[in-house]
Amino acid sequence: MHKHVRSTGIAAGLVSVLFATAAHAEDETREAWRLFVTDQEQAKVSVIDPADGTLIDAYATTGYVTHLVPSESGATLAAVQMDHDVVHVIKSGITLSGHGDHSDIEVGAPALLPVTLAGKRPVHAVMHGDEIVQFFDREGEARAYREKDLLEGDAAYEAVKATAPHHGVAVPMGDYFLISTPNLDVETKAGDLPPRLGLNVLDESGGQIGETAPCTGLHGEAYSAGFVAFGCDEGVLLARPDGGNAPKQDMLAYGDDLPAGRVSHLIGGKAMQFFFGDYGADKLTIIDPSSEAPYRIVDLPVRHVHFLLDDARVKYAYVFTEDGQLHAVDVLSGAVVRSRKITDPYSKDGHWRDPRPRIALMHDLIAVTDPREHLVRLVDAESFEEVRTIPVEGLPFNIVAIGGSGLEH
Repeated sequence: MHKHVRSTGIAAGLVSVLFATAAHAEDETREAWRLFVTDQEQAKVSVIDPADGTLIDAYATTGYVTHLVPSESGATLAAVQMDHDVVHVIKSGITLSGHGDHSDIEVGAPALLPVTLAGKRPVHAVMHGDEIVQFFDREGEARAYREKDLLEGDAAYEAVKATAPHHGVAVPMGDYFLISTPNLDVETKAGDLPPRLGLNVLDESGGQIGETAPCTGLHGEAYSAGFVAFGCDEGVLLARPDGGNAPKQDMLAYGDDLPAGRVSHLIGGKAMQFFFGDYGADKLTIIDPSSEAPYRIVDLPVRHVHFLLDDARVKYAYVFTEDGQLHAVDVLSGAVVRSRKITDPYSKDGHWRDPRPRIALMHDLIAVTDPREHLVRLVDAESFEEVRTIPVEGLPFNIVAIGGSGLEH
C-alpha cells in the first residue's frame, strides 16, 4: 500500500441524494434504506428493512459493539468492540454513485465481511474518503485501511504511530496525518492510559512536522469543507490545509464570555462550513470558524443523549434529550424550533452503557431506538409525529441508517 494517498469520497454515512428529474425510460428511480442496529447487551448487529420492519439479517460479533461507524460512501460499517480488541466490518449492500446531474443506486445483499481488524482497545474510527482509520489505544497506533480492499477481503493497512499508547485519534489531511499525543510527564496509575496533551502533524514517512499543538484533553473530531476540528479543554483546535505544506492549526479559544463547559463531541457540516458539538452536559454549540465570535451556545431543558445534523435540510440538527424529547435546532440562529416527546425519560445518570436511545436519519424519517420498549420508532422529520414502530429483539442501541435515492439501471 502506497503512503498517504487521499481521496475525497462522494457520500456521507447517512446519505440523502437528489436524483435526476428526467431519466431514460429503461431506468427506474428508487429509494432504499437499511437500518443497522446494535444490541445493548448481546454481541450482534441486526439489519432491518425500515419499509416493512423485516429483519434482513443479524450478525454475531465477538463482543458488545460499543461504536457502529459508517464509512463516507455508506458501503461499509465498522462494528467496534473496544473491550474485545476487534473491529468487524459489515457490507451495507447499498451503493450510491454520483453522475453529475443524477445519482445511481444499487441495492444488494448485506454481509458480514470475512475480515477482522484486530488490535488492543480500538475506540475511535475516523472515516475519510475511501479510508477507515482505526486507532488502537493500548498500542498507540492508528491503522489506515482502504474500503475497497476490505470489501475484497483484504485487511492490509498502513500504520501511523503516536508517541505512546493513549485514548487517541488519527485523522488524514492531504499527504499528512493529524494525530493526538499523550502527556507523559504526569503520573499515571498502573493499567491506566495517560491523558491527551495535544496534536501532532506527521508527514508521509511518519516524522513529526513542527511542534505539538496544545489541546488538553483532546476528544472529538470532525471534518467540514476541508477543515478538521478537535475538542479541547482550552477551545476547539482547527486544522486547515495549506496547499502542499503541512496543515495550519489555530485554537478557537472559548473566551470569558462563554459559560463553563467544553466541547468533546463534534459533527461537521457538509453543505456549509461549520461544526456542531456538545458544550457540557446540557448545552450544544454551533461553531463558525470564520466568525470573530465563533461559538453560539444552544441551551437545552435537560441533558442531551444524542444528536445529529440533517445533511439534506442543512438548516437543522436533531437532538434527543434525557426527558424523552426530540428537538430540532436551527443551526443558523441557534434556536430550538420544534420539540416533541418521543419516549419515556432516559436519565443520563448511571453507567454510560445503560440503555439509552440513539437517533438516525432517513431523509423524511428519524429513527429512534427505544431499548426499554424493544422498539425502533420512526418519526416524521417535519412534524415529529410517530409514523410507525419496528419491534426489535433485545435492547436496540446504536443505530445507523444507510441509503438514499437514485436511478436503478
